[in-house]
Amino acid sequence: MRAPTGEQFELAAGRVRAVVTEVAAGLRMLTVDGVDVTEPFPEHVVPPSGDGIVLSPWPNRVADARWTLDGEVQQLDITEPERGNALHGLLRHSPYRVLERADGAITLGATVFPQHGYPFLLDTTVRYELTEDGIRVTHGVHNVSDRRAPYAVGTHPFFRIGDVPTEELTLTLHASTRIETDERLNPVAEVPVEGTAYDLRGGRRVGDLALDGAFADVALVDGASAELTAPDGRRVRLLQDPDWDFVQVFTRVDFPKDGGAGFAIAIEPMTAAPNALNSGRGLRWLEPDERWQGGWGVRYSA
Repeated sequence: MRAPTGEQFELAAGRVRAVVTEVAAGLRMLTVDGVDVTEPFPEHVVPPSGDGIVLSPWPNRVADARWTLDGEVQQLDITEPERGNALHGLLRHSPYRVLERADGAITLGATVFPQHGYPFLLDTTVRYELTEDGIRVTHGVHNVSDRRAPYAVGTHPFFRIGDVPTEELTLTLHASTRIETDERLNPVAEVPVEGTAYDLRGGRRVGDLALDGAFADVALVDGASAELTAPDGRRVRLLQDPDWDFVQVFTRVDFPKDGGAGFAIAIEPMTAAPNALNSGRGLRWLEPDERWQGGWGVRYSA
């Protein structure tokens, strides 16, 4: 049977293995020394909760699927009907083409064509490259429009550490600001985490968290914005480039895993805040023919 995520690209280098999908350029599996450090999902299913997919040309939500460009309202397609928003960009169901491939690396490309609410033409790329203890992911974009284009990017990995129950892991997030949201998960304010239950800089047990929100003002500690630590000391670290200043954290208690359902946590690096097409927070405007690239990564230590 043909996989709903298209062709599966297997990467291998030293201790590290990964599977990347044709659709959404998703990271379907990442292991180091045989230990799962992301939540894998079977080849024959659609990525649960967007597991591993690329979010471009914006991550997270656009409130009411509407924003204003040069005084003119732009109406995007509503892709989150239950909340009336446009969710996770325009490429989450699109196939990517292979631009370059080696045993331990692959570069994929996809074009964002002008469409409802986004009248721009962008060529985007994603490069996955295995490292000694994890992976480096580099996103690129080229504005081939004849006008300035707004752009942001993110990704949606769920993390784990082998067979350790996710709720027993400790999350440390080096962010000093929380983005408060309304009942539709759209931003309404930014508040310091200091002195609140959302201050995760000192570490919190994952099973004690119920989160679906973004954090800003990320401080990188040895290049890492966040880390998950197991009781036995094993650790997964999320790396971000300095201009990736936002992280979304999403916990789910009924994530399909290991033949059943259980606790899972997504830690999503983003270059812009939720609803950035309206707020401008972190949004990058690309001039005609301008290019940009940047990325994130994962490191595992035993």
